[in-house]
Amino acid sequence: MQGMLRKGPGRVATFDRFLVRAVSRQPSGPQDAFFSALSAAATKGKLWFAIAGGFAMVRGDPRRAAVHGLLALGAASAVTNLVFKTLLPRARPVPGDLPIFRFVHPQPTSSSLPSGHSASAAAFTLGVGMVSPALGVALVPVAAGVAYSRVHTGAHWPSDVLFGSAIGVGAALLTRHWWPERQAAPPTCRTAAEAPAINGGEGLSIAVNALGGSYLPETVELLRETFPKAHIFEIAEGGDIAAEIQEAAVRPGTRALGVWGGDGTVGTAAAAAVGQSLPLLVLPGGTLNHFARDAGVATLADAAAATSAGSAVSSDLGLISVGRGIVGAGETLELTMLNTASIGVYPNLVRRRERLQPALGKPLAGLVAGLRTFALDSPTTLTIDGVRHKLWILYLGRGRYYPRDMAPLARPVLDDGVLDIRIVTADDPFARLRLLWAVLTGTIASTKVTHLSEASRLRIEAVGEPLVLAVDGEPRTGVRTAEFSVQRGKLRVYSPLDGGKN
Repeated sequence: MQGMLRKGPGRVATFDRFLVRAVSRQPSGPQDAFFSALSAAATKGKLWFAIAGGFAMVRGDPRRAAVHGLLALGAASAVTNLVFKTLLPRARPVPGDLPIFRFVHPQPTSSSLPSGHSASAAAFTLGVGMVSPALGVALVPVAAGVAYSRVHTGAHWPSDVLFGSAIGVGAALLTRHWWPERQAAPPTCRTAAEAPAINGGEGLSIAVNALGGSYLPETVELLRETFPKAHIFEIAEGGDIAAEIQEAAVRPGTRALGVWGGDGTVGTAAAAAVGQSLPLLVLPGGTLNHFARDAGVATLADAAAATSAGSAVSSDLGLISVGRGIVGAGETLELTMLNTASIGVYPNLVRRRERLQPALGKPLAGLVAGLRTFALDSPTTLTIDGVRHKLWILYLGRGRYYPRDMAPLARPVLDDGVLDIRIVTADDPFARLRLLWAVLTGTIASTKVTHLSEASRLRIEAVGEPLVLAVDGEPRTGVRTAEFSVQRGKLRVYSPLDGGKN
């Protein structure tokens, strides 16, 4: 086979020379300059990188298609240049086969078999088409032109182009499970809960954390304009947040507790509201407002509408019993978890992703942040329900989050009674390489080092050094043990959503 592909007699050589002669008989014209320029543009993937850059500027399928196309191109290029060009050396066409003015200059010195340009063109086009068929179809003429240009310019024999194109198709098919489309979250579903209608804030006590979230000097004035009859407790620097929120909750005449601050402050208020059997009004006063967003309160107008109508929904409350110091002799800290908790490198991953997201967009920022985090950081050793693990991430969601990967965004149900547990382990051989590969290919949710489960209770214990536990974005150091549980439907939250599906 190898000898036949070089120059000797055989069907492939006959086929090649027949087609090359047909190309050589074409009269000279503008097409010569066009195919020469097209071939040069595709050298080292420049053309495809430029197209991918254009796609990446459009959110959604075009951006995902660009990533998938480049992954397929990378696989095809690696197989072509590192494997086949070494195993199947073949001489390229010579000036006697085509008019000299058409020849690419300088002619490549590597093996003619297979065509790397053709492999990259087919791989990128099919990779894009797997995500966006319309974009893939639009690229077919470009890919075909690149493949033909390699024969037109004397860089390859036709069989080189066919073989390279087949490699590109195979590489794209190999990547068909890479960067799969994220599982869509089910429709938002809220369970209606009883809460008193409050007009103008009468009977509402609002605790305002003046040090956190999006607090501004005019915040209290805005709250007074929205809820003129409410009693507002402003927690200043040096104040005991938990104590002052509790004071607001037990104030005589209080029928509902409001809170302005980040999710850590909201968690403290949620515990106080449950303790006093009060509904909670979460105001959008945090940096990210995760819980307020899930409750449907995006603005003060939303909050005012919900309280005036007495519209509320049911939510679970996560509880964490944290042990510090020597096991059995240290202090115990009781915490409330409204959204998430994590141990390991997850906070670093999120911070890196958020820094990169404005410039790169969420998918590419997540890819770069994941590669940097898992390449540079170290795993943590601990026991989970008595089983020892070495892991990169232990992520706990209070409620089931979507998508089912390491970038959870949406929580359709607030009272499902579960802890969403996601663990990325470092127990297996070559765990770091496996993980980096999963991040690169977007298969972290399905790789063997990722474990997804649900439970209503979980216990962890440090092995060696104490742990750092992040709860709703607030880091807690010196953690020796932590027990997580869920109180189902304990919290009533004002919401413009009226329960049921919205």
